[in-house]
Amino acid sequence: MSATANAASTDTADVSLSPQLTLSQGTLRGTPADAGGVLSFKGIPYAQPPVGNLRWKEPQPAPPWNGELDATQYRASCWSASGFGLPDTSAVASEDCLYLNVWSGAKSAKAKLPVMVWIHGGGFQFGSGGSPDTRGEVLAKKGVIVVTLNYRLGVFGYLSRPDLDAESNGHKSGMYGILDQIEALKWVKTNIAAFGGDPDNVTIFGESAGAHAVGFLMASAQAKGLFHKAIGESGAFWESEMKSRKDALAFGAELGDKLSAPTIEKLRAISARDLHDATNWNLTLPTKFSPLVDGYVLTELPYATFAHGRQNDVPLLVGWNLNEGGPFMSYSFPHATAEEFTQAAAKAFGAKHMAEFNKLYPSSTAEQLKQSAQTLVGDLTIKNETWTWAKLQQKTGHAPVFVYNFTFTSAFTPSPIHTAEIAYVFKQWVPGPFHKPVQPSEEDLKLADTVQSYWANFAIKGDPNGEGLPQWPKYKGPGSSVIDLGANIQAAPEEGTARFKFLEQFRGKDGLITVGQH
Repeated sequence: MSATANAASTDTADVSLSPQLTLSQGTLRGTPADAGGVLSFKGIPYAQPPVGNLRWKEPQPAPPWNGELDATQYRASCWSASGFGLPDTSAVASEDCLYLNVWSGAKSAKAKLPVMVWIHGGGFQFGSGGSPDTRGEVLAKKGVIVVTLNYRLGVFGYLSRPDLDAESNGHKSGMYGILDQIEALKWVKTNIAAFGGDPDNVTIFGESAGAHAVGFLMASAQAKGLFHKAIGESGAFWESEMKSRKDALAFGAELGDKLSAPTIEKLRAISARDLHDATNWNLTLPTKFSPLVDGYVLTELPYATFAHGRQNDVPLLVGWNLNEGGPFMSYSFPHATAEEFTQAAAKAFGAKHMAEFNKLYPSSTAEQLKQSAQTLVGDLTIKNETWTWAKLQQKTGHAPVFVYNFTFTSAFTPSPIHTAEIAYVFKQWVPGPFHKPVQPSEEDLKLADTVQSYWANFAIKGDPNGEGLPQWPKYKGPGSSVIDLGANIQAAPEEGTARFKFLEQFRGKDGLITVGQH
C-alpha cells in the first residue's frame, strides 16, 4: 500500500509507511534499506540546482517534479577539494548537488519520530551527505528519522564580491553553503511528516566543519525555529579560520583577476572544473573560501553571540576526541625537535608564560614531544573551541548542556583521533586513514550501541540518559564531570581543563585566540 501523506496538508492518514511517498513536490519511491524495516530515500532535491545564473545565489526552493522520482540512489556530490591525500571526487561531482537523503523506520506517517539532520565535515572544502560511513539505516533503528545532506563547498559556497552583495539578501554575500543547510532545514520542516517524522522535534548534528556549522546555525537568526536540539562533535565556531569581510572581498576580486573574469557574469560563465582547479585546497591557505561574518547569516562572531546569550537556545551535546591533533600534524609540527617546539611556543605565547606552558605541554623526551605537539595542535584546532562552546552555552543559555570525551581504542580504531567517533555514531565500519580494515570487536559494537542510544535519547527528549545506560551528568562548567566514552563508559573529570584555561589567557575581546593559529 502506498503512503500518501502530503506534508503540505493536514491529511496524515494512519497508514503503513511504504517506499512510495507523496510530498509537497511530488511522488517519490525509495527502497527498504535492510531486513530491519528501515526505508531509505536518497537523492531528494531540497533546492533548485545552483547552476547558471543561480551560481552564488541563495538556494531557491525545489520545484515540483512530474511523475515518480527515483529515490533509490545517491545523487552527485558537490564540487570538493582534492589532493593532499583527499580522494578525487570530480568524476561524481556536480554543481547540481543540493540533495538530501532520509532513513525512516516509522511504522506509519503519523509516527512523529524525532528527526536527526546530519551536517558532514570536511573543512567546508570536501565531503558529502552520501559518504558510506554516515549511512543512516542503523541509527534509524533507534527510533529516529535520519537525514543527511549535501551543501556547497569551497569557492562555490563561500565567494564574496560587491557585485554578489548587490544581488543578495541583506546585500551580503559569501555564506551560500550555510544558507543551503538552512534551506534543507526548511525542507525538513515542510516535508518530514510524510516520512513519519516530527517537524517540531529536529536535532542538528555534525562533526568537525559540520559541528562548526551547528554552532553557526545556533548563532544565526536566519535558522531560528528550524531545529530544537544540537549536537557538535569535535568543532565549534571556526573563528580561527574566519576571514574578515575585507579579506573575503579581496579573495573574490583576486579570483576574478586570476581567471580574467572581472564581472560576476563572466565568473558564472567559467566551467565548474576550471573554478575548482583555480581554487583547490592548498596547505598555505586551505580555507580561503570558507564561512565568514557576512552580516546576514552571521552578524557577529559566534563567540560574541554565545557570550551575550543571543544564540538560539536549545539543548546542546558536544565533545572532543582525545587525540584530535593527529590529522593536522603534517602541516603544524611535522618533524619539530624539542628546541624548535619550545622556541615556537615562546614566540607564540611569550617567554613569561613558558614555565606554565612546559608543565602543560612537556617535551623533555621524544615521546613527550610527539604527544605534546599533537595535544597542542588538537587544543588549538578543535578542543579549546569546543570546550568554549560548552562553557558559554552553560553560562548564558537556559537549556541543558552535556559534554563527552571520546577516548576509546581498539584494533579497528587504534587511536581516538579526529573523526574516530563517527563510526560509533552511525555504526558503519568503513576502513580508512584512521580505521583499520578489520571486523569490529564486541567492544566496538557495544560502544556503538551505547553511543547511538545516547544520541537518540538526546534527540528524543534533550537528555542522553536512559534505562541501562551509564549516567551522563549535566555539564556545570569548566572542570565538571563529563561522560568518558572509552573502554569503561563512565562519568569522569573533563579532559584538558588546565590547558584550556591557559589558552584562554590569549583570547581577545573579539573572542579570538590570537596565537598559535595553524
